Amino acid sequence: MAYNREFVKNKMYEEYLTTRFPDKRMVIVTCMDTRLTQLLDKAMNLKNGDAKIIKNAGAIITSPFGNIMRSILVAIYELNANEVLIIGHHQCGMTAIDPANVVTHMEERGISEEVIHTLRHSGIDLNRWLTGFDSVRESVENSVDIVRNHPLLPAGTPVHGLIIHPETGELEMIIDGFEYLESRRG
Repeated sequence: MAYNREFVKNKMYEEYLTTRFPDKRMVIVTCMDTRLTQLLDKAMNLKNGDAKIIKNAGAIITSPFGNIMRSILVAIYELNANEVLIIGHHQCGMTAIDPANVVTHMEERGISEEVIHTLRHSGIDLNRWLTGFDSVRESVENSVDIVRNHPLLPAGTPVHGLIIHPETGELEMIIDGFEYLESRRG
């Protein structure tokens, strides 16, 4: 809090002033991995205000009507984004994550077996909900597929799939949304 008071007092925020509308008109779904916090922006030449960036564990979109997809649609319809990028990364912690191990860690940190039992008997499939992926490429492809086939996505919206290396920032385009749209026209 002391740092924040100085930040505001010295008007250090001024270099970050922008609007709520993304200047580069893109929405990015990426992983919350700490290695990407500044690296992704630098690797893509993004500055504050260029893109709407949505982060979660693994850059995974699991539900066409979940929070991530809702945020994508709000960015498109209300904040003038017109392009979607799903960006996974190599060495992701969601690769081959073991849901049973996560539940064990929950119990070790005080979540009772009764709570776990109640959730499971309420129809919550913790194994599915906590599952990661075996292949970052397949995960990105699956997320791109969910977005581009969404019934509320405007026709002609490019949805790209990329993988970033978390040490070098090298980007690999695995799905070019423009090429995909062009192939559908032909």
